[in-house]
Amino acid sequence: MHFSPFSALRTLRFLRAGTPSSKGFLRKVSDMTKDNCNPFTRVLFCGPHFAASHNYTIEYLQNHPSVQVDVVPLDNVPDVIGNYDICVVKTLRLNSDIIVKANKLKLIMQFGMGLEGVDITAATEHGIKVARIPSNATGNAASCAEMVIYLMLGLLRKQNVMQAALRKRILGDPIGDTLFGKTVFIMGFGNIGIELAKRLRPFGVKILATKRAWPSPIQNSSISDGEKLLDARGEHTDILKFAAMSDIVVCCLSMSSETAGIVDDAFISSMKKGSFLVNISRGGLLDYAAVVKNLESGHLGGLGIDVTWSEPFDPNDPILNFPNVIITPHVGGVTECSYRAMAKAVGDVALQVQEGRTTFTGVEIVN
Repeated sequence: MHFSPFSALRTLRFLRAGTPSSKGFLRKVSDMTKDNCNPFTRVLFCGPHFAASHNYTIEYLQNHPSVQVDVVPLDNVPDVIGNYDICVVKTLRLNSDIIVKANKLKLIMQFGMGLEGVDITAATEHGIKVARIPSNATGNAASCAEMVIYLMLGLLRKQNVMQAALRKRILGDPIGDTLFGKTVFIMGFGNIGIELAKRLRPFGVKILATKRAWPSPIQNSSISDGEKLLDARGEHTDILKFAAMSDIVVCCLSMSSETAGIVDDAFISSMKKGSFLVNISRGGLLDYAAVVKNLESGHLGGLGIDVTWSEPFDPNDPILNFPNVIITPHVGGVTECSYRAMAKAVGDVALQVQEGRTTFTGVEIVN
């Protein structure tokens, strides 16, 4: 019977890391892969979460047998990464200790935009390119923007209280509120922020936005279409001022050492009493203790987040006991529209690697 190291690797998702059988299996796969001379391009998806990412990529590449897609548990990635040409990190923290083992890796990429878990410096030192998939070209930004509106409306209409009223057979309660007439502050006016502003405008809201660097008149002689949607724009130094003016604050910032914990007690205290906070970017942008404190005091009127401080989030975390908190499991960009497009982007890059190309289209190289 022919034993395929590639089909075997796909089975790794069912093994527990650290068991004797798992270690022996990994050695067998590693040895057989080294002996295999077929011109395969191998794509590694790290971990089981966001399952549609690898499932749709496998489906897209089903007529290309020269490209092999495997899904490996996070704990096993360091043991097998040396066998792969492309690594799609998903939730993996890809540090220098793992990157040094990636002997044949040509590309590290995210199934989306966020690369804060990748040691880009180490990848560069080892001659490995790092890429993300532009969100404006795949529908990912639009999907996230729609998720923000879902969270806004859920908070305004008191989604959790409505469900409780339904279970108690109560009609006409609770009294919700409209998005119409509200002031929304978009903190971080990138692709998601622009798509959000487009969708908010018909609701009759006032839109404020901040960005670290706006195009200068010299760079751009005319106002961009995104900026035309705004009632006011500001720099990063204006975030507290804009927060004080707004009924809803939406965090769209990218995660970095500069933005980690930026929504702290001082920031939330500057917000209007009873206003809402929505986060579609990364959980670490919000200071957990400050959020809980202001929910308990009633200063923060509601919290709607699609990203959490640790993921997967603890279903027993006490923050879920607040009736004015809505938390979703990082599904903002997880739509048929965006995931099909991003699977195509990964598949197309794999085919480019298979063709021997060293420059790639459809993705954004960051190093």
